[in-house]
Amino acid sequence: MLNWFDALMPKERGFFDLFDRHAATLVKGAAELKAMLDGATDVATAAGRINAHEEEADQVVREVALHVRRTFITPFDRSDILKLTKSLDDAIDQMQKTARTATVYEVTTFDPPMREFGQTIQQAANLTVEVVALLRTSRKNLTRLTAIAEELSALEGKADDLHVVGLQALFRTHGADNPTAFFVGEDLYDHLEKVMDRFEDVSDRISGIVIDHL
Repeated sequence: MLNWFDALMPKERGFFDLFDRHAATLVKGAAELKAMLDGATDVATAAGRINAHEEEADQVVREVALHVRRTFITPFDRSDILKLTKSLDDAIDQMQKTARTATVYEVTTFDPPMREFGQTIQQAANLTVEVVALLRTSRKNLTRLTAIAEELSALEGKADDLHVVGLQALFRTHGADNPTAFFVGEDLYDHLEKVMDRFEDVSDRISGIVIDHL
């Protein structure tokens, strides 16, 4: 009876616009992070811009929470809406933490695996924008949704490999003679890998929503 009632009631579609706005902050944050790692933008400037994008994302989080309280019929479960929003926000938060770490340690140049991390993160952000947009018509786009989930999983696997390669290079270069440099590099790699983990969390959350609402 409740499923039949829900089908008759108009659902608030404004949530999808909010998801799109939130995902867009990830693309902008990833672009700034990549520019920082590539040396195209200095760390202080990139960190400031990422902070601005993170604040923009926080505003979306507040709007989603307000929308959830005020909306009678939501596109899918309220808890799923809030969890998806948190997953998106965790990704931009982790980018902010990465830039902040580089700022604190006064890092000005980044190793090749770190720069490759930047490219991988940017690819993940672009896929995330696409997969979030497909939520509007998920039933019609199951094939592409599945493909994106696989692509994001592959990127996360690549990030794991970059983490190992990066730590090995750090140890060979600094392990014996400069433990501080090793510690700083290790911390940065840890944050970069966590950015990719957060993107995979978004993908897993969306996959769960799609499965629940087939």
